[in-house]
This record gives sequence, C-alpha cells and structure tokens, in this order.
Amino acid sequence: MRQADATYVAVHCMRIRENEAGFKVYKWMMQQHWYRFDFALATKLADYMGKERKFSKCREIFDDIINQGRVPCESTFHVLIIAYLSSTIQGCLEEACSIYNRMIQLGGYRPRLSLHNSLFRALVSKPGASSKHYLKQAEFIFHNVVTSGLEIHKDIYGGLIWLHSYQDTIDKKRIASLRKEMRDAGIEEGREVLVSILRACSKEGDVEDTEKAWLKLLHSEGGIPSQAFVYKMEAYSKIGEPMKSLEIFREMQEQLGSTNVAAHHKIIEILCKAQEVELAESLMIEFKNSNLKPLTPSYIDMMSMYFSLSLHDKLELAFSQCLEKCRPNRTIYSIYLDSLVNVGNLDKAEEIFNQMLSDGAINVHTRSCNTILRGYLSSGEYVKAEKIYDLMCQKKYDIDSPLMEKLDYVLSLSRKEVKKPVSLKLSKEQREVLVGLLLGGLRIESDEERKNHMLRFEFSENSSTHSVLKRHIHDEYHEWLHPSCRQSEDSGDIPYRFCTISHSYFGFYADQFWPKGRPMIPKLIHRWLSPRALAYWYMSGGHRTSSGDILLKLKGNPEGAEKVVKALKAKSLDCRVKQRGRVFWIGFLGSNSSWFWKLVEPYVLDDLKDVLKAGLAISENNLPETQDNSYDSGFESDEMLSNSSDGNS
Repeated sequence: MRQADATYVAVHCMRIRENEAGFKVYKWMMQQHWYRFDFALATKLADYMGKERKFSKCREIFDDIINQGRVPCESTFHVLIIAYLSSTIQGCLEEACSIYNRMIQLGGYRPRLSLHNSLFRALVSKPGASSKHYLKQAEFIFHNVVTSGLEIHKDIYGGLIWLHSYQDTIDKKRIASLRKEMRDAGIEEGREVLVSILRACSKEGDVEDTEKAWLKLLHSEGGIPSQAFVYKMEAYSKIGEPMKSLEIFREMQEQLGSTNVAAHHKIIEILCKAQEVELAESLMIEFKNSNLKPLTPSYIDMMSMYFSLSLHDKLELAFSQCLEKCRPNRTIYSIYLDSLVNVGNLDKAEEIFNQMLSDGAINVHTRSCNTILRGYLSSGEYVKAEKIYDLMCQKKYDIDSPLMEKLDYVLSLSRKEVKKPVSLKLSKEQREVLVGLLLGGLRIESDEERKNHMLRFEFSENSSTHSVLKRHIHDEYHEWLHPSCRQSEDSGDIPYRFCTISHSYFGFYADQFWPKGRPMIPKLIHRWLSPRALAYWYMSGGHRTSSGDILLKLKGNPEGAEKVVKALKAKSLDCRVKQRGRVFWIGFLGSNSSWFWKLVEPYVLDDLKDVLKAGLAISENNLPETQDNSYDSGFESDEMLSNSSDGNS
C-alpha cells in the first residue's frame, strides 16, 4: 500500500467516526519504512482521540509529534489536558500538569481561561493534605492568568489561599498579598477563605489575626464551621494557653451541640503537650464514650505524655486499651517498647519487639531496633545485642552513635571484622519485589544523561490494599528513600507517594523497564517472574473479582504482554488477556486463579491474604491443565474492566 492510499484510509475512517480503525492504520503506517510523517493527519487523529477521552492513544500521537521535532498544535495540547482531567486514574492529574507546562513553555501558547480554571479546580479538588504539594503548579497557573490579562475568578484566589494554608511553613506575605488583590478587585472574602485564614494563623500562633477572622465568620452566612473551632484552639495552644483552648472546645460543644473527631484529637493533643494529666484523661474518657473514631492519634498523645512523665503503669494500661479498641499501630508499639526498656523489663520488651517483627502491619524500624539494642547493651545481653546488630545490618538501619561505640567493643570480643550497615545495595528480596512493582506500574525517572535514576512509588488513596502495602514498601526500601520522604517513619502516616534518591544503581531497571521514559516489558522477563515478584505485582497492580478470579494490570504493547503470557504459561500458569488501550488485564480464571494463589500466597502480606485469596481451593494432585487459549482471547467476565478503564474503552 502506498502512503497516499494509507492516509486516505485513515482519514476516511475518521470521517465516518471509526477513530479506532483510523488509529490502527496510523500506527501501522508509523512502522513502515516508506512512511513520511504527516503532521496534519497526526494532529487530526490526536484531537479526535482526546475529544473521546482516550488519553493514552492521544498521548501516543502527541509523543510521536514531539519525537518528529514538531510542536503539537494548541488544540492537541488542549484536548490532551482535558482528557487527562476527565480520568480518575492515579497519575493523570500530574500528566495534565506536565502537558499544560509544556504547552506554555514549549509551544508558547496562551490557553483559554476555561483551561486554566479546569486545571486549577482539579488541583484543589483533593483533600488539603494531598493538594498541598500542588502549590507551585497552582501559582504557575495564577501567574499565567495574570500575564495573559484574563479575569481572575474569586475561586482562584480562594483556592490559592487554601493551598497556602496547608503548607508546613506559612507564607504570610503571600497570603496578605492575595487578600489585598481580592479587596482591590472588589471580591468579598467568603466563608471558605476565612476558614483558610484561620488555618494559616493557627499554625503561626497568630491569635490577633485568628480573632479577626473569627469575628468575620460570626457575621457570615452559615455561622461558624466546626473546623474553625479546632483552628482557634490550636492558635491559643501555640502561645501557651491550653486552658483557653479547652474553653473553646466547651464553647463548640455548647454552640454546635456536639463535637467531631478532629476537635477531640486536637484538645487531647493540646492537654497532653501541656502535661495536664487529669484533664487529658477526662477528655479521653469523653472521647471513648462518644463512640467516635479513630481513637489511635489520641492514644499516641496520651502514651507520649505518660512516657515523658515516667508514668509507665498508666502507659501500659493505655497500650492495652488501645489494642482492644484500635488496629495495631507501630507508633503505639514503639512508645510501649521505649517504656519497657526504660524500666528494665527486657523480657516483655523482647516479646513486644518480636510481635512487631512478625506482624507485617506493624514491623520494626530504625527506632525500635535501636531501642531494644540499647536495652540489651545496658543489661549486658551481648549475644542478643549481636543478633539485633545483624538484623540492622540486613535491613540497612542506622545505629545510634552512642550505641555504636559500645557495640564496637562488644563485637571486637567475638569477631575479627565488624560489618557496617551502610552499603547501598539491593538485596535479593528487594530486587524481586522491585520487578513485581515495576510490572504493577512503578515509575522510574531518569536524568537527561540517563546516568542516575529515581523510583517513584505511588499508591492509590482509595485502595485498602495499597494502604497496607505502602507502609511495607516504605520499610522495605527505607535506606534508599529521599530524605524528604523519611519524615513519617515514626508516625502512622506514611504518605501515598514517596521516592528514592537518584542513583546509578537503578540503571539496570531503567534500561530494562523504562528505556525511553515509557514502560516496556524486557526480553528476559521470563527469568525474573519469581513467586515473590508475582505476589507484589498482584498486590500493587492486581484485583480479585467477586467470583474469586485474579486479574493483573500491565502497561505496554502487545509484544510485551505476549512475552509475559508465554513466561506465565511456561510456569503452568494458564491465563487470558484483554486489552484496553495500552493497558492489558491478565486474567487467571477458575482453577487457574487457585493455582496462581497457591504459588504467591507465601509472599503476600498477612494483612492482605483474606482480601486477595483466590476463590477456589486446590490440592497438590489437582493442578490445572494447560489450555490452548489464544493470546487475544477475552475474559468471560468484564467485571473488573468496567471499573478500571484507562480511558481507552
């Protein structure tokens, strides 16, 4: 077929609204040696795909245009951003921001106001703790609206102040500047803006401005919202007036008729920091009787107060009560472990440490290992101290300097050479886990020269499976994590996104799985599909249907998916495949799901086994027979696919 004929077929397909057929013809032409890139055709097809919200196909064509040294048309940038914004899939908002930035910086375009507003609304549509990372992007959008001479809507001002109020360090000058611009533009500060002002002032302990914002809220429609009471309580606690905070809490109970979880958490935190033991205990009893949840943050505050006051009996009682009412929590266990070591109850401390070590939902970390190590060294339990040292070397945990000085002497008595847990090198287990995560969607970002590479871990906030998995992965790769991502190690709040340092060690995985900045299945994937790798693929990018079938999500091209399928079938794991755009769902149906489960179960986290277990039982003598299913055969059920489209259905 000549290029002119192929182009005619592609254009004809689009005219009769058979855009999928047109896309297939276009991709076929791109693979032919005689094809000369047709910018107009690519633009037209990309715009069609974007308007149909098929963002992955639109992005493929967009990248083709870039790779040809051309700048996509403004319409292509626009429809691709909107297509990304229409999707709820993890990572699409970041992609929309990236395309928007390139639209302005690479294309030099000035988008319409509607596009600025749509992207800005998406940035502030998530909870504050999640959205606060988008402040720089939001400021960039605001700057572009201003420099383009477009009208700034009041929601843009309000959203920007809202984002600033959630930052760890408050930029008071910037907030004041935005408020002045609002006044100059004749825009009244609404209820939401005033609450944001209260939030920002409370972090700074700025009681004067807190009271000003409070008075304005009193005269606004709808009255004082519950979170405003919480922020006012925090503002007074910052200037050392916990009794005033308690007074505000009682006002909240009186005016609103009830209090919420956030208010209870805050007042108990304030009283514990002020070491008002009797008042804190009284409020904790009120909280428990209210049947509000979760209680864990307040138990942590109570136990921390008891520890600082050496009230170890009360601390132990609080620990027992917490276990009865709450899910196991590492911070709770760590405080109790500190207490046991401090009072010299090493037998109980060892029992608690071993519980942490064996429970995947809790697990040990640097702090808990140093705590038990300190206890063993202080009591002369040198053999046990050596075992903890070996564990810390294995996990690459840092040993506190004072302990290391004493430990050096202890180890010198029994060893010629002392290992130092400092070498950055992936263990066999970490390598296998990494393969599974890469198949499940883990991203690798490389520098321009492809010398150093960074792993970006992203977990879905709507997935209970990911909520468990993120902590385990944070622990598993803790020594590789970027310093900014280690802040939550001692708390129960592991972020849903974190990344490693940029390092040349990840070059092998970048070359194999992300050779050109896009996911790819390596030729030698059959060598790396170990049971552990499959288990982590399932936990990170898999799903169990209501009938017990198991589906694994895979991004890439048909050739890559076929390699995986062949590798699985070589392991007697028969499966079927269904494609949605660049996403493939590999399905283990019926007895095949049970055989897959039997293989991966030993490596699935204990807290996830009930959730992910396959539907049918299997015995050693009842292995599934290999079936001759064609590569492109579909699933018998579309249950999962109907809920997990990537925009290309």
